[in-house]
Amino acid sequence: MYEIAVERHFDAAHFLRGYQGKCEALHGHRFRVVAKVSATELDGTGMAYDFTELKRHLDDILARFDHTCLNDVPPFQKINPSSENIAITIYNELKPKLAGQVVISSIEVWESPYTWVAYHPD
Repeated sequence: MYEIAVERHFDAAHFLRGYQGKCEALHGHRFRVVAKVSATELDGTGMAYDFTELKRHLDDILARFDHTCLNDVPPFQKINPSSENIAITIYNELKPKLAGQVVISSIEVWESPYTWVAYHPD
């Protein structure tokens, strides 16, 4: 099994509705996102998946989050823009872009150098 990963980031503000603490107030992060995909075979060029393609797909998704208030961006007008919900949203949008060529192993969303969430699909 081969696993490859790319790391990207976006800057955004958010607030957590119904949260009892300081994250209920509007605040911002440089969100770091790591997408890991796996493949059992290599293609004709000896790659599991092209890093450039994976970065492009991830950048396409993250572009709509960058320099926004996430609470104003679908689907976060209806669900809290927690790191958990950001990770599953990225997963759901990335999966069809990969067209069955590789399997997403995990999506990590980091709010700080010390706090992150990893979503691992079943």
